[in-house]
Amino acid sequence: MLKGVLLAVIALAMLAVATTAEGAVTVLGGGLAQECADAAIRGEDDPQYQDSCTLALETELLDPRDRAGTFVNRGVLKLRRAAYADASRDFDSAVRLQPEMGEAYVNRGAASIGRKRYAEGLSDINRSIELGVSEPEKAYYNRALAHEGLDDPKSAYFDYQKALELAPEWAAPREQLSRFTVSRR
Repeated sequence: MLKGVLLAVIALAMLAVATTAEGAVTVLGGGLAQECADAAIRGEDDPQYQDSCTLALETELLDPRDRAGTFVNRGVLKLRRAAYADASRDFDSAVRLQPEMGEAYVNRGAASIGRKRYAEGLSDINRSIELGVSEPEKAYYNRALAHEGLDDPKSAYFDYQKALELAPEWAAPREQLSRFTVSRR
Protein backbone atom coordinates (compact mmCIF):
# COMPACT_ATOMS: atom_id res chain seq x y z
CA MET A 1 0.00 0.00 0.00
CA LEU A 2 0.99 3.62 -0.37
CA LYS A 3 2.47 4.62 3.04
CA GLY A 4 -0.57 5.50 5.04
CA VAL A 5 -2.69 6.34 2.00
CA LEU A 6 -5.83 4.30 1.91
CA LEU A 7 -6.96 3.41 -1.58
CA ALA A 8 -10.69 3.08 -1.88
CA VAL A 9 -11.73 1.05 -4.87
CA ILE A 10 -15.30 1.23 -6.05
CA ALA A 11 -16.62 -1.17 -8.67
CA LEU A 12 -18.72 0.57 -11.34
CA ALA A 13 -20.43 -2.59 -12.57
CA MET A 14 -20.97 -6.07 -11.28
CA LEU A 15 -19.26 -9.11 -12.63
CA ALA A 16 -22.19 -10.32 -14.73
CA VAL A 17 -20.22 -10.14 -17.99
CA ALA A 18 -17.00 -11.59 -16.63
CA THR A 19 -16.07 -15.16 -17.44
CA THR A 20 -13.46 -17.34 -15.84
CA ALA A 21 -10.12 -18.16 -17.39
CA GLU A 22 -8.99 -21.76 -17.56
CA GLY A 23 -5.57 -23.36 -17.89
CA ALA A 24 -4.88 -26.55 -19.81
CA VAL A 25 -2.10 -29.08 -19.17
CA THR A 26 0.28 -30.18 -21.91
CA VAL A 27 0.35 -33.95 -22.40
CA LEU A 28 3.09 -35.37 -24.61
CA GLY A 29 3.49 -38.58 -26.55
CA GLY A 30 0.70 -38.55 -29.09
CA GLY A 31 -2.56 -40.41 -28.91
CA LEU A 32 -5.92 -39.35 -27.63
CA ALA A 33 -4.57 -37.74 -24.45
CA GLN A 34 -2.46 -35.38 -26.52
CA GLU A 35 -5.43 -34.69 -28.83
CA CYS A 36 -7.42 -33.84 -25.70
CA ALA A 37 -4.66 -31.52 -24.45
CA ASP A 38 -4.29 -29.83 -27.82
CA ALA A 39 -8.05 -29.17 -27.96
CA ALA A 40 -8.02 -27.67 -24.46
CA ILE A 41 -5.02 -25.49 -25.28
CA ARG A 42 -6.58 -24.31 -28.58
CA GLY A 43 -9.74 -23.21 -26.79
CA GLU A 44 -12.09 -25.81 -28.29
CA ASP A 45 -15.44 -26.54 -26.68
CA ASP A 46 -16.93 -29.17 -29.00
CA PRO A 47 -18.09 -32.26 -27.04
CA GLN A 48 -16.20 -34.53 -29.48
CA TYR A 49 -12.99 -33.49 -27.75
CA GLN A 50 -14.41 -34.49 -24.38
CA ASP A 51 -15.02 -37.89 -25.94
CA SER A 52 -11.34 -38.06 -26.95
CA CYS A 53 -10.35 -37.28 -23.38
CA THR A 54 -12.69 -39.93 -22.00
CA LEU A 55 -11.42 -42.53 -24.44
CA ALA A 56 -7.83 -41.64 -23.53
CA LEU A 57 -8.62 -42.10 -19.83
CA GLU A 58 -10.31 -45.43 -20.52
CA THR A 59 -7.86 -46.96 -23.00
CA GLU A 60 -4.43 -45.34 -22.90
CA LEU A 61 -1.61 -46.20 -20.54
CA LEU A 62 -0.89 -42.81 -18.96
CA ASP A 63 1.55 -42.01 -16.21
CA PRO A 64 -0.06 -40.32 -13.18
CA ARG A 65 0.86 -36.80 -14.34
CA ASP A 66 -0.57 -37.28 -17.85
CA ARG A 67 -3.66 -38.99 -16.45
CA ALA A 68 -4.25 -36.08 -14.06
CA GLY A 69 -3.54 -33.66 -16.91
CA THR A 70 -6.11 -35.41 -19.08
CA PHE A 71 -8.70 -35.02 -16.31
CA VAL A 72 -7.81 -31.32 -16.12
CA ASN A 73 -8.07 -30.92 -19.88
CA ARG A 74 -11.43 -32.70 -20.07
CA GLY A 75 -12.60 -30.51 -17.19
CA VAL A 76 -11.46 -27.40 -19.07
CA LEU A 77 -13.52 -28.49 -22.08
CA LYS A 78 -16.52 -28.96 -19.80
CA LEU A 79 -15.93 -25.56 -18.18
CA ARG A 80 -16.21 -23.91 -21.57
CA ARG A 81 -19.67 -25.43 -21.94
CA ALA A 82 -20.66 -24.23 -18.43
CA ALA A 83 -20.91 -27.83 -17.15
CA TYR A 84 -19.45 -26.72 -13.83
CA ALA A 85 -20.41 -29.73 -11.68
CA ASP A 86 -19.05 -32.21 -14.25
CA ALA A 87 -15.88 -30.15 -14.66
CA SER A 88 -15.41 -30.06 -10.88
CA ARG A 89 -15.52 -33.86 -10.73
CA ASP A 90 -12.71 -34.04 -13.28
CA PHE A 91 -10.63 -31.53 -11.33
CA ASP A 92 -11.29 -33.51 -8.14
CA SER A 93 -9.94 -36.62 -9.90
CA ALA A 94 -6.85 -34.72 -11.01
CA VAL A 95 -6.22 -33.46 -7.46
CA ARG A 96 -6.50 -37.02 -6.10
CA LEU A 97 -3.92 -38.22 -8.64
CA GLN A 98 -1.56 -35.24 -8.45
CA PRO A 99 -2.22 -33.10 -5.35
CA GLU A 100 0.59 -30.71 -6.33
CA MET A 101 -0.80 -29.86 -9.81
CA GLY A 102 -1.71 -26.19 -9.60
CA GLU A 103 -3.79 -26.25 -12.79
CA ALA A 104 -6.26 -28.66 -11.20
CA TYR A 105 -6.89 -26.17 -8.38
CA VAL A 106 -7.16 -23.03 -10.50
CA ASN A 107 -9.66 -24.74 -12.78
CA ARG A 108 -11.63 -26.22 -9.89
CA GLY A 109 -11.72 -22.69 -8.50
CA ALA A 110 -13.05 -21.41 -11.83
CA ALA A 111 -15.78 -24.07 -11.77
CA SER A 112 -16.73 -22.98 -8.24
CA ILE A 113 -16.94 -19.36 -9.40
CA GLY A 114 -19.19 -20.47 -12.25
CA ARG A 115 -21.46 -22.05 -9.62
CA LYS A 116 -21.29 -18.84 -7.53
CA ARG A 117 -19.40 -20.63 -4.76
CA TYR A 118 -16.90 -17.83 -4.43
CA ALA A 119 -15.30 -18.72 -1.09
CA GLU A 120 -14.70 -22.28 -2.28
CA GLY A 121 -13.22 -20.94 -5.51
CA LEU A 122 -11.00 -18.49 -3.66
CA SER A 123 -9.55 -21.27 -1.53
CA ASP A 124 -8.66 -23.40 -4.57
CA ILE A 125 -7.22 -20.47 -6.48
CA ASN A 126 -5.05 -19.45 -3.53
CA ARG A 127 -3.76 -23.03 -3.42
CA SER A 128 -2.99 -22.92 -7.15
CA ILE A 129 -0.95 -19.75 -6.70
CA GLU A 130 0.98 -21.38 -3.83
CA LEU A 131 1.74 -24.44 -5.97
CA GLY A 132 2.51 -22.48 -9.10
CA VAL A 133 0.71 -22.60 -12.42
CA SER A 134 1.95 -22.21 -15.96
CA GLU A 135 -0.28 -19.17 -16.54
CA PRO A 136 -0.50 -17.34 -13.21
CA GLU A 137 -2.33 -14.41 -14.78
CA LYS A 138 -5.38 -16.68 -15.12
CA ALA A 139 -5.21 -17.55 -11.44
CA TYR A 140 -5.11 -13.88 -10.45
CA TYR A 141 -7.94 -13.06 -12.86
CA ASN A 142 -10.11 -15.84 -11.44
CA ARG A 143 -9.23 -14.81 -7.91
CA ALA A 144 -10.38 -11.29 -8.77
CA LEU A 145 -13.72 -12.72 -9.92
CA ALA A 146 -14.03 -14.60 -6.62
CA HIS A 147 -13.26 -11.43 -4.67
CA GLU A 148 -15.94 -9.56 -6.59
CA GLY A 149 -18.41 -12.34 -5.87
CA LEU A 150 -17.55 -11.95 -2.18
CA ASP A 151 -18.12 -8.17 -2.36
CA ASP A 152 -14.43 -7.33 -1.97
CA PRO A 153 -13.82 -4.93 -4.88
CA LYS A 154 -10.51 -3.67 -3.49
CA SER A 155 -8.94 -7.14 -3.55
CA ALA A 156 -10.52 -7.78 -6.96
CA TYR A 157 -8.95 -4.60 -8.31
CA PHE A 158 -5.47 -5.58 -7.15
CA ASP A 159 -5.80 -9.08 -8.60
CA TYR A 160 -6.96 -7.73 -11.97
CA GLN A 161 -3.94 -5.41 -11.85
CA LYS A 162 -1.64 -8.38 -11.15
CA ALA A 163 -3.18 -10.37 -14.02
CA LEU A 164 -2.59 -7.43 -16.36
CA GLU A 165 0.97 -6.99 -15.10
CA LEU A 166 1.71 -10.67 -15.83
CA ALA A 167 0.03 -10.62 -19.26
CA PRO A 168 -0.06 -7.02 -20.55
CA GLU A 169 -1.43 -8.11 -23.94
CA TRP A 170 -4.44 -9.90 -22.41
CA ALA A 171 -7.56 -7.76 -22.86
CA ALA A 172 -9.79 -9.42 -20.22
CA PRO A 173 -8.18 -7.92 -17.10
CA ARG A 174 -7.90 -4.52 -18.78
CA GLU A 175 -11.63 -4.64 -19.58
CA GLN A 176 -12.47 -5.54 -15.99
CA LEU A 177 -10.24 -2.77 -14.63
CA SER A 178 -12.07 -0.23 -16.80
CA ARG A 179 -15.12 -0.77 -14.56
CA PHE A 180 -13.30 0.55 -11.48
CA THR A 181 -12.67 4.03 -10.16
CA VAL A 182 -9.78 4.51 -7.75
CA SER A 183 -9.87 7.34 -5.25
CA ARG A 184 -7.52 8.25 -2.42
CA ARG A 185 -8.71 9.21 1.00
